[in-house]
Amino acid sequence: MKDFKTEDTWMVFKILGEFVDGFETLRKLGPAVSMFGGARFPEDSREYRLALEVAEALAREGYAVITGGGPGIMEAANRGAAMADAPSVGLLIELPWETSANPFVNVQVDFDYFFARKVMFMRYAQAYVVMPGGFGTLDEMFEALTLIQTAKIKNFPVILVDSPFWAGLISWIKDTLLVRKTISEKDLVLWKMADSAEEVVAILREARAKAGESDQSSGAGTREGLDGANREIPSRAPRPRPAPRSSVLDPRVADAPPPAWEGPPAPEGTGRVRRKTKRR
Repeated sequence: MKDFKTEDTWMVFKILGEFVDGFETLRKLGPAVSMFGGARFPEDSREYRLALEVAEALAREGYAVITGGGPGIMEAANRGAAMADAPSVGLLIELPWETSANPFVNVQVDFDYFFARKVMFMRYAQAYVVMPGGFGTLDEMFEALTLIQTAKIKNFPVILVDSPFWAGLISWIKDTLLVRKTISEKDLVLWKMADSAEEVVAILREARAKAGESDQSSGAGTREGLDGANREIPSRAPRPRPAPRSSVLDPRVADAPPPAWEGPPAPEGTGRVRRKTKRR
């Protein structure tokens, strides 16, 4: 007979390992934006090209780009970041149809559990850019909106890109959720709409300026994020990628200074910083 109690105990250690890997790999990442979007868009689609342009523009503003590491919009976003010589992060989830990261990821963390992966998306980003996508994209978008609405994280920008794609959902939110009072009028300002890379960058610059004014008036130099983590106000200077570490628990190398950024990876994906929890 299967011992479920023992299996649950081992699951705790596996979950802990995923959090440790994520925290130790991303904690020195610097300013970053999480980009969400569907895996089913081909390379020649308008959505793919738009995601690539947005990610490249963000990278040139000094942000690392964090995605799910898969194909479609995620690949386009990682590709755009790599084109600008920026950290291109892939938080890969183990799925039957997605067994490896796209070739433009140069910082990789592997997960079995969606909830552990979502913590990394939220914790290490100063903004969330939502491209067209399916259930997974909606899940990540509403996770960010819920955390902001409930004041679990600061009011970082949530930017929905491609307004025609989102028009039906926004109408339903206004005509159903608001009318039936399951949300408040003030919740309608939790997101912004954009249709180009230039508009996304403009929204982030405005948010950055407001954050700087707020911090100057309060005497603070950081912004509080998920679970009280302090994160720097993003600067426009590109940040280097985290230094590779032989073990996330090895104190001899945990605080080693990061090397100079060496540019995007080869198409085969060589030279990645990769963290992988042992499967049990």
